[in-house]
Amino acid sequence: MTADRLDPRTPVLIGVGEAHRPADGAAGIEPLELMVEAAVAAFDDAGVASLRSEVGMIAVPEGTWSYPDVARLIADRLGATGARTVRADVGVPQTEPLAVAFERIRRGELDTALIVGGEAMASATVARRAGAEVAETSQGDAVADERWSAEGEIIADAEVRAGMWSPVEQYACIENALGHAEGQTFDEQLDDIAELWAGFNAVATTNPRAAFARPRSAAELRVAGPDNRPIASPYAKWHVSQWAVDQAAALLVCSVDAARRAGVPLDRWVFPHACVGSSHMVSLSRRSALHRWPAMRVVGDAVAAHIGRPLSEVEVQEVYSCFPVAVRVQQRELGLDLDAVPTVTGGMAFAGGPLNNFTYQATVDVVGRLRESPSALGMVTAVSGLLTKPGITVWGATPPGEVLVADVGEEAASVTGVLDVTDTGTGPAIVVTATATYVDGVPSRAFVIADLSDGRRWVGTCDDDSFAAVVARREAIGATVHVDGGGCRP
Repeated sequence: MTADRLDPRTPVLIGVGEAHRPADGAAGIEPLELMVEAAVAAFDDAGVASLRSEVGMIAVPEGTWSYPDVARLIADRLGATGARTVRADVGVPQTEPLAVAFERIRRGELDTALIVGGEAMASATVARRAGAEVAETSQGDAVADERWSAEGEIIADAEVRAGMWSPVEQYACIENALGHAEGQTFDEQLDDIAELWAGFNAVATTNPRAAFARPRSAAELRVAGPDNRPIASPYAKWHVSQWAVDQAAALLVCSVDAARRAGVPLDRWVFPHACVGSSHMVSLSRRSALHRWPAMRVVGDAVAAHIGRPLSEVEVQEVYSCFPVAVRVQQRELGLDLDAVPTVTGGMAFAGGPLNNFTYQATVDVVGRLRESPSALGMVTAVSGLLTKPGITVWGATPPGEVLVADVGEEAASVTGVLDVTDTGTGPAIVVTATATYVDGVPSRAFVIADLSDGRRWVGTCDDDSFAAVVARREAIGATVHVDGGGCRP
């Protein structure tokens, strides 16, 4: 379909913007300033500064900052006094502000929307180490016009009580479950992780905005070392998302009618083809198959059916990369090439992973590629929580026949096996997965997920150093442990 024949209510992205500072945080900037800078850049990218006053909605995903309604501060700085402000709490997928904007534009409830996110964790970290802090603009008791919260359980109470609430421990457990399920030796699994991450790092070295672009070989990334401290087996520092960055991004979307009226050049237009997510939430330990993500497969199937091609054939790919296993599981569920490197940014360990905002940073890069290759499609995936709420947005400079905006949560629920979970129990249990954490580089504690004889799933710990060493090599899965309350022994 040509642009001149488009329905005037078709949503279109007309501007992208980003802001970043060196990863050392020496600038001492507050997140608001970065978000405003990114927003201004998005309007400049579209060439329509006049549209600032016409923005009808500004949506911002919650970050580590404390603003109660940062969208209003951004609106005031842009002169968008009539904008409705949205705060999306942690747990709301990063695809949701886009999906809502697309639907409101299609229904005629909205003409122009700005989605913005940003963090200044690098500045905050540097200031804290110096015994100071970066002051944030005060808002008093301000309240956003809309506040969206996630429904469901991101982390089970049993996991919290067992102390297994950190993402690195949970993702390490998924990683170990995947390696075991696929019959890999531990060394083969380390090789796969290292090769994948070396590929991401190689892309980051070509990204001028990457925060941690120093070249790192697969051998360097494979095992812990002086610059790669172990965190939760098999993961070390450079396997995990680096969120101590000063980065922000903004996406400016509007109706085709608004873009035409504002005179936005057609070479700026990039269209959503699909924006699909699943609102079904199941915490890690409740999932019967810990190495699988059925919800992402359902999302991917819906998107592939809509665009009329396998997702492996989408030319530009940015797969959410908070941890290696997040990429590895998505590759399998979405039918992607396991030997490919699905990133244009370099990923969250090397480009930088601002909390609750990386999807927008990635979209800026994907949009740039699509403007250069108008016949191509670009895919950005999203992970909410611990492989909890998946989302995929597909973009293209060529208009779609129709935009698919959908929540496939009910279908995802129907294909996701769920178990009862406890953090107490007595008797034997079979280890399903586990990870070891470290003190001074030595395995010291094991976090264990095991199946009790009564069919329940148990979550707990073992402080036996020798058992932690076994867990660190992924040699405890399938073994029997003896559970006593919240602890276990080999």
